Amino acid sequence: MVSVWGSNRNEQRTTEEGERHPEQQYEHQEPDERTRLIPRGAPNEGYLSPDDPAVSPYNLWSVRALRFFSCLFLAISFVWWVFLLVSIFVSPPLIYTRGSGFTDFSYTTLTVGNLIVSLLFFTIPSKPMIMWNVVLALLLLVDMIIIVAVPRIRLEEGWVGIASVVWAVLIAGYNVAQIYFVEKGKEEEEERLTGRVETRRSLFEWVSVFVETIVLGVIALVAILLTATLILRARDASLEVPGNRYLVNNDKFEVHLACVGNITDSGSKTPTILVEAGERPSEHSLLPFIHNAYRNGTIDRYCYWDRPGFGWSDNAPSPHSAGMATDAFSEALALAGEEGPWILVSAGVGSIYSRIFASRHIRDVKGLFMIDPTHEDQLQQIGQAGRGFVLWGRGIISPLGLDRLAGAIFKGRTREDRVYGKVSYQNGKYIKAKLQENLVAESLTASEIASAKNIQTPDTPLVVVSSGVEVRKDERWAKQQEEMTKVTDNLVSWDVVRGAKHEVWTSWEGRKILERRLGEIVKQA
Repeated sequence: MVSVWGSNRNEQRTTEEGERHPEQQYEHQEPDERTRLIPRGAPNEGYLSPDDPAVSPYNLWSVRALRFFSCLFLAISFVWWVFLLVSIFVSPPLIYTRGSGFTDFSYTTLTVGNLIVSLLFFTIPSKPMIMWNVVLALLLLVDMIIIVAVPRIRLEEGWVGIASVVWAVLIAGYNVAQIYFVEKGKEEEEERLTGRVETRRSLFEWVSVFVETIVLGVIALVAILLTATLILRARDASLEVPGNRYLVNNDKFEVHLACVGNITDSGSKTPTILVEAGERPSEHSLLPFIHNAYRNGTIDRYCYWDRPGFGWSDNAPSPHSAGMATDAFSEALALAGEEGPWILVSAGVGSIYSRIFASRHIRDVKGLFMIDPTHEDQLQQIGQAGRGFVLWGRGIISPLGLDRLAGAIFKGRTREDRVYGKVSYQNGKYIKAKLQENLVAESLTASEIASAKNIQTPDTPLVVVSSGVEVRKDERWAKQQEEMTKVTDNLVSWDVVRGAKHEVWTSWEGRKILERRLGEIVKQA
């Protein structure tokens, strides 16, 4: 009797304590996937509070799977992003593209950013997130169609660019599905555990929705600019190419070469003028002066080309030095059936390329004509790390086409202006070429020009024309110009054109002197 009564009293006390402190018991219980989500005796008629951490879409295996795949896709995208970043400086096997490489890098960067945003706000889905991702997916789909449909863009971007934009499209579509299913899963868990779908948002959630809307809006704006730039590139690709493109370096890339004038009989040996551009493509710089000399009979024939990345030429694999560029030029001339004798006409940094070319074609080069030439000591400035970083930064944002789009819309820039004209420096291919020039200026190119200096035939006729403005402005530049007159021992003339800027041919006096000196060196050759 005593034991029974004691037992009943203990059961009564336990019951009374359970009735007296049900909320305290519930508060101290941490719910997880292994415990009961709705414990016995919980308040609110068996439902959880909407703020309870147990109310989460992560309770669903499908939502956890989506998060796993998002993390996996982010890891894959990041590895690909690193490969593309490295390929800008050193072209790995099979990843080289004939374009600048900045476009595929931009699409991969956009993909990585989109995945990061989706993971940061994974449990806070919203209608703006779905809307912006739908817009992004449609824009990227248009980009993919343009890249695949336009032959020239497809050739420049190669499989790397196509794969990058296709991956970006797939990830944007995946994000739409992910946000939708996470939102549905969140509603399902709220209804199951709290009795209703929560329509209110906390301050943190409202701030998160605002931030994700702004960030995704910026990403969509970037996609709009990428699309507009691709449309501009498609239009530029329709510009007719004078001359021909030739596959060089084991058919890795094409360079543009064009020749004007008839080939004379082999007995006359009239030299052909080979034009080497300076800081800008030949078509925009030297060609007007050269073509005028051709029309008035000063010269009989001339050929010009675009260095890799300039004008209609593809970009070469990285690294790419001046000597590698001259080898590509030599190969293109051979493929075109062009033979010497030649007189090399160059301006600015193009003189570095011409001197290397001359040292490798000693028997065929009959004259050097250099306009405000760049001294080999200037390679230190060309190869400055700060300059390379600026070029890299310009290249990264070049696919957005901010300057090119503004020029086309507000200034009426034409296809010619963008491909080889006054704003060709805004082109991603051009920026990549200058970056390549910067990266090896003090190493490979410096070594090549040093060898060329020792090999150069001393009796080769030489003409130097210098800018009077640059000579008066910089004493060091003036001394370097004087040293350039000693590249060979056969100096025909050295002219310092008063009032002429670095592009000497743009002044009337400069052009007159250039044509006269060109005629003299042709006669001497």
